Amino acid sequence: MARVVLPEESTKEISELIDVLISLFFESLPRRDQRNWARVYLNGLVRTNGKKTIRNIAGTGASSVEQSLQQFISKSPWDWTPVRRSLAQHLERTAQRPLAWVVQPMVIEKAGDRSVGVGRQFVPQLGRTANCQQASGIWLTSSDAGFPVEWTLTLPGPWTAELLRRRRAGIPDTARSLTPAQDAVHAVQRMAATWQLQRRPVVMEVSNSELPQCIESFSMQDIPFVFKVDGTLPVSFGGAGRHKPGPHTAPARELIDSLRSQRRVVEWTRHGRAEGAVTLLTSAAIFATPGEDRLVPAPPTPLLLVGAWTEAALLPSEFWITNIGDRPLAQLFLLAKLTDRVALDFTEVCEPAGIRDFEGRSFRGWHHHATLASVAHAAMLLGARGRGPHPSPPEPYPGPARPVPTRTVAAHAAGPPTLPPRPVIPGQSPRREYIR
Repeated sequence: MARVVLPEESTKEISELIDVLISLFFESLPRRDQRNWARVYLNGLVRTNGKKTIRNIAGTGASSVEQSLQQFISKSPWDWTPVRRSLAQHLERTAQRPLAWVVQPMVIEKAGDRSVGVGRQFVPQLGRTANCQQASGIWLTSSDAGFPVEWTLTLPGPWTAELLRRRRAGIPDTARSLTPAQDAVHAVQRMAATWQLQRRPVVMEVSNSELPQCIESFSMQDIPFVFKVDGTLPVSFGGAGRHKPGPHTAPARELIDSLRSQRRVVEWTRHGRAEGAVTLLTSAAIFATPGEDRLVPAPPTPLLLVGAWTEAALLPSEFWITNIGDRPLAQLFLLAKLTDRVALDFTEVCEPAGIRDFEGRSFRGWHHHATLASVAHAAMLLGARGRGPHPSPPEPYPGPARPVPTRTVAAHAAGPPTLPPRPVIPGQSPRREYIR
């Protein structure tokens, strides 16, 4: 659905909401003046036109304000983790039926080489090498809205290996040079272990080379996941019947395409659009994904490979691997498509809140800015929708072995998610599910 981010008439309401959020999320800041500067910065993020730099937020002729904001963002030693945790816990209580933690990559192209984490690197999302920062947001997401609650900033090798560069950027001794996917996996593991949140399925895209490690990391903590994978991924599966002993190995696309006779038709509504869409789904149980030299140790829960065709496509085009085996394919598909919900809210709300706009050079400053931009995102989204905090009990998802109630996945539906079967048309599969 189209959403106006910040109507003129809502400015006062959003400012009042920011005052409430300051009292809720910034109790960990030890000094009142720090909380006051957080309020100034947040109001600047939602009100300032154009790029949300510290200079633009401070305004012309306000050098003392600019200096104070620069000190608060780039140098003040306040810890951003308690703020993000409080934001996530609040949204867990107030957001409408959160369904998943969605990992959304973010690429920030840069002209120079001094911004923390910047470097020339190949970026899969761009399909080319770019001089940029790479980050990931972990979003608490429902079918109605997505909210970023945690951020990672990937540090290329020189930023952790070169002592002078590391000191100038204030990079902690504990920070390591990892891939964006590894950073995101570690962030999810920390959230699951220490943030006191309901366990939600993690939805993210994973490369073929990093998939075995991601599966193993989440399986060790019983974290449910839905990983988008490439169709070239080799998967191991069992044979069917006494004449086809297993295991066999084949590309995911080939295995899914061999099961086209078992496809189910799903009708659904794309995020941000009014028209309906039709997708054909099928799935196959798999043992594990083969690594270069050996099979990954089998996870405690069997894996499921899910494939999707668009209505007119001849070959399957999208593939996911999940350890959630107790849900209908339509529900798994809707979980996977929450990435579209996040992409929409990133464009309509998070970018206008200035998430890409930090121009400082410090590691601490980047994380402070990302934290405040996340709170601004929540204020803008809730304020634009005319919603205040209305606590409601979250729906638990204790682990991959137990299913989430059906009603959580179809939170956007006006009625029940599954309708009675329609008459079977000759030549059409009777396995048909309707999601609105």
